[in-house]
Amino acid sequence: MMNSEIQKCLQIRYVVLHFEIQMLEDCTLPQNKASALRGGMGQMLMQNNCIRNMECSDCDFKADCLMRRIMYSPFDIRPRFVNDGESAGYIIECEDYRTKVERGEIIEFRMILFGKTIAYFSQILQAFYQLGMTGLGSDQGRYSIIAVTNTNRESLLEGSNVYKDRYIIRTLDEYVNYRLKKRRGNRMLFHTPVTIKYNGAVLTEFNAEAIVRTLTRRLLMLDCFEGIETEQLRFDNIPAVVGQRTRDIDVKRYTTRQKRKIHMEGIRGYVDFDTIDDNLYAVMLAGEIMHIGKHTSFGFGRYTMVDREY
Repeated sequence: MMNSEIQKCLQIRYVVLHFEIQMLEDCTLPQNKASALRGGMGQMLMQNNCIRNMECSDCDFKADCLMRRIMYSPFDIRPRFVNDGESAGYIIECEDYRTKVERGEIIEFRMILFGKTIAYFSQILQAFYQLGMTGLGSDQGRYSIIAVTNTNRESLLEGSNVYKDRYIIRTLDEYVNYRLKKRRGNRMLFHTPVTIKYNGAVLTEFNAEAIVRTLTRRLLMLDCFEGIETEQLRFDNIPAVVGQRTRDIDVKRYTTRQKRKIHMEGIRGYVDFDTIDDNLYAVMLAGEIMHIGKHTSFGFGRYTMVDREY
């Protein structure tokens, strides 16, 4: 059973959206498509809504900018450790790493919206439609959206109609209670790279204390984003690491705002824990939706708790 403090922390609203896009031409796409999709969405939001020639630094409408409200939505309570430009409002996941894509092939990606960002579904959908006409990546590969479904895989679209009654809004508390009914596993299996800084350096192997601290910090960020007044959770019984396998990952992306290439370093693999406290395990299950570490808006830090025999 979760204690009341953790239940309060898990009252974070979220929506899961599954997109299927079909390429309209042969093209070369970046390996890290989440970055391209995120950047393209931001560009389309800017083109559709900016009234100051995309000069953000001196814009007198910055506080009211729709692009900023979606891409860099402000925290209701600002955590002391959050830097300018960070956002907890969404995650884009795409684990299709093909670079050569032919006409007619389908690419799937997932978007998770948190808190107030949930209200901007129509604007986000419009941005992805427009991106399909403009083209994705440096090759500007055009695509059409063939499906958008909810967490139950029910269609949200039919032609130009949007079924808003199928727009399922849940809380992390609901997700954790659903997951607790399934078989418990003590392996944290990372499906995407995770970037965790510990003692000033990016981890090259998993560390239980660092994972727990990063997990509770991520939860606090989302609580602050939602305006839930709470403190960062503390756990005295940190589980021992009894096994792990890792490999280094270096993902390159180009940032349009800063007009330069940057490297996102991390590790991928799994870590096995000894006995995990029930309350900590509940937070670990919430992390399956939240993701952990840096670069979560690009899909980094996605994991699932599974059996060690997985």
